[in-house]
Amino acid sequence: MTLRRRLVTLLLGAASAVSAFGQAAPAPAEKAIASDLNLRFANGIVAVAEEKIITVADVMQYIGPLLPQLRNEAKNEKEFQERLEQLQDSAIQDLIDRVLIVKEFRKDEKRQIPQSYVDNAIADEIAERFEGDRSKFLAYLKSKGQTQRDYRRETEENIIFQYMQGQQRKSQSVISPVRIETFYNENKDRFYEEDKVYLRLIHLTRTNGETDEQLKALANQVQARVKAGEKFEDIAKSEINRDMRRTKGGDWGWQKRSDFRKEFSDVAFALKKGDVSEPILLPEGCFILFAEDRKYAGIQSIDEVRDQIERILVQQMGRASQERWLERLRRNGYIKHY
Repeated sequence: MTLRRRLVTLLLGAASAVSAFGQAAPAPAEKAIASDLNLRFANGIVAVAEEKIITVADVMQYIGPLLPQLRNEAKNEKEFQERLEQLQDSAIQDLIDRVLIVKEFRKDEKRQIPQSYVDNAIADEIAERFEGDRSKFLAYLKSKGQTQRDYRRETEENIIFQYMQGQQRKSQSVISPVRIETFYNENKDRFYEEDKVYLRLIHLTRTNGETDEQLKALANQVQARVKAGEKFEDIAKSEINRDMRRTKGGDWGWQKRSDFRKEFSDVAFALKKGDVSEPILLPEGCFILFAEDRKYAGIQSIDEVRDQIERILVQQMGRASQERWLERLRRNGYIKHY
């Protein structure tokens, strides 16, 4: 998920671990980062977009939930600081874009967010973050120095932001068959698929100290039942099977060769669709494999990957279209960086 798409969720108040009032004091590391930001922006203001002042506190609220992951992913302190700098810059740009997007929505006086939408969003927020306790919600607002009217406006702007983002994505939802075919022909290597088998499995265990020969005899009975026309899936659901997926008919779904131990892979990939394996005897019991379906290594056909390509193209076009849209808003808006 991109930073921009996370913005709405983050600005709804997910600043960090939540206390009884829905907000916790910043961790020492976060205090240090806030201090660095305050030094970078000596007046506490990072930017102005239209009439909206964007402060260090706004940026910290935005990036706070992302800091633990950033810290875990960084290989060293230098990399952490570099990525933090990039995150801060991205956050500032996203906060500016949010102001411009809301302004764009309000330019058309006919466009209005129904008040019931805002009421429901606030009610959901109180239920989820404050356990339905309005007094905790009001204490949270007080701790932020925010009035109920401020919070309502912020909530409405979050809804506007989501709506406008959704409208942009919707405008890029139709992809022509020609574009799909062109992408497929130019990127066939992306659709190479290794051997796969759709596997069902029966595990016979030594519940009463059975010998290998006794387990093998049970396995032969299973094979005979399948050859007589009984569904492997139905047998796999019976008490004879001790596999953890017994209730699902021993269904292990599509498996690649690399997913298996060698004792299983050599057997599984020698099977054709509808084949039942010979018994596989191991210390933990006897296993019988059934190939419900098979896919052989090679480039998938365009029909197999058409939906996947369409999703890729929709995402690509959506990103490009959104960036052009935002560039236009930025050119036409008032923005001042500090």
